[in-house]
Amino acid sequence: MKYFDYAATTPMDLEAAQIYVKTATEYYGNTGSLHDAGSIAKDILENCRRELAKMLGVDSSGIYFTSGGSESNYLGIQALLSSQKAKNKHHIISSLAEHTSIRSTLEILEERGYEVTLLPFNEEGQIDIAMLKEATKENTALIAIQHGNSEIGTLQPIAEIGEWCREKDILFHSDSVHTFGKIDLHSFANKVDSFSMSAHKFYGPKGIGVGYVNPKLAWMPHYPGTTHENGFRPGTLNVPAIAAMTIAAQQMTARQEEIYAHTAHLRQLFITALAEIKDRVTIYSAKGEQQLPHTLAMRIHGVEGQWAMLECNRRGYAISTGSACSTGLKAPAKTMTAMNVPDKPAKEMIRISFGRDTSEQDAAELAGILVQIAKESML
Repeated sequence: MKYFDYAATTPMDLEAAQIYVKTATEYYGNTGSLHDAGSIAKDILENCRRELAKMLGVDSSGIYFTSGGSESNYLGIQALLSSQKAKNKHHIISSLAEHTSIRSTLEILEERGYEVTLLPFNEEGQIDIAMLKEATKENTALIAIQHGNSEIGTLQPIAEIGEWCREKDILFHSDSVHTFGKIDLHSFANKVDSFSMSAHKFYGPKGIGVGYVNPKLAWMPHYPGTTHENGFRPGTLNVPAIAAMTIAAQQMTARQEEIYAHTAHLRQLFITALAEIKDRVTIYSAKGEQQLPHTLAMRIHGVEGQWAMLECNRRGYAISTGSACSTGLKAPAKTMTAMNVPDKPAKEMIRISFGRDTSEQDAAELAGILVQIAKESML
């Protein structure tokens, strides 16, 4: 199977896997134990926290280890809303295209009395800053806008949103699961109050991630009586997975520019290879550096996305029709709805995502298969 679904998950880095096994079998102490085995595990944990903080350009005291992006999104938002800065404010602004974990969290908050405003995307898959400013109210407590869209790969204007939040004294959470390891997050991390990361998106193990909350904010634990991670979440820490995630993160940041250039080349090669059917293809993207090159969302006019995906799968190529967290739903991808794409063309959307080991040959062959599918659909 030729894999083109790196936006859904990535294979685990070999060195990260080796570190996982070594830590699990040799340094297996509980970080909460006071004996030497526990202390060694604790030292590994804190070293990983410092290393990740250095890669992100943030204070290590704001780094918390979680089970992944979804939990980090949920707990990050809960932490921000528990702070004094959000007291007596009950309005939240987000987007129609947020990850399911954000949308579900907002639905829970609505049941608790919060008012939620969901903004659409423009035709390039981005938030309109003027619309966001217009939606802001005196009692807006939080703005939650993703950094990179997982379905079409567009980047949001985080700097401008961050400046607006500072000006209006509004808290800002951003889901950065789709961007860590792809682009430098130093400037991003200084614009937000909390963000999320998930290791399996950058060649680390599944079931481990990071939630960051600005340590200057005083927040209340969501789970009463929690002692782990300074009250951020309960449960014994998965030190082997944390160590493996840190190694995977180091590998990705070290090769970030190289991999960015590689996926940008593959993207252009792939689009060029579709020239024969270009009149029947729509590509959803933003301009220039506002587009992550490793994610390519497109549709072949008249070909349902699920059919194209199954045909590619039958021929040995793995692609997707959007976020893996929404697979099985009959509704179109959330991003298509946010961009006001009508139902029928929205359901024709497919996502091709490239990885660091994707070859030119495989990319060209997949494009050729899509050309064949387009032609067959006309018979």
